[in-house]
Amino acid sequence: MKKLNLCLIWLIWATNFWQLGSSIWLNLPASGSKCVSEEIQTNVVVLADYYVISDDHTSHEPTIFVKVTSPYGNDLHSKENVTHGQFAFTTHEAGNYLACFSVVGHNPKGSEVSVNLDWRTGVAAKDWESVARKEHIEGVELELRKLEAAVEAIHENLLYLKNREAEMRIVSEKTNTRVAMFSIMSLAVCITVSGFQLLYLKRYFQKKKLI
Repeated sequence: MKKLNLCLIWLIWATNFWQLGSSIWLNLPASGSKCVSEEIQTNVVVLADYYVISDDHTSHEPTIFVKVTSPYGNDLHSKENVTHGQFAFTTHEAGNYLACFSVVGHNPKGSEVSVNLDWRTGVAAKDWESVARKEHIEGVELELRKLEAAVEAIHENLLYLKNREAEMRIVSEKTNTRVAMFSIMSLAVCITVSGFQLLYLKRYFQKKKLI
């Protein structure tokens, strides 16, 4: 029983650690932009909060331009001259989702502009407080529900990776087949051209009475 409790506590701690670990810091250059991306499958909820922190302690707060795009280049979120914000969406395409940040506001030379991005997907993006209030659960039962959702998400990701691996294998086999056919065709063309060259040279030498 003690081992089971210790295992449960460790799983709960690991789940919470994973959720807290989704926050990242980006140091933005004076020109250009910095981007983060994540490969996400379809029908996954994505929620992110971002805010600017600058070493320039003046009345001029630097602002940024934020743009989030889907794997096919569709704009999901675009804001200019902001210091903080939030975006949320449900994925309809599988692939890399890209979020880019760049400085567009006042940024004195030498000052550093950092952006804190709290990017959450799937289980981490779910509003568990609302779930707890709606279903009247709390404590260990709530944590177990989180673990169950996390396991389901991991299972779905494994299936997604398996399907991607199968697709890549099919593409690889098709590519190998096409390369082999192209090699055979190239060899056949070379042999045919060589045969015509031999016939031409033979007739040429015969005409010149060299052979």
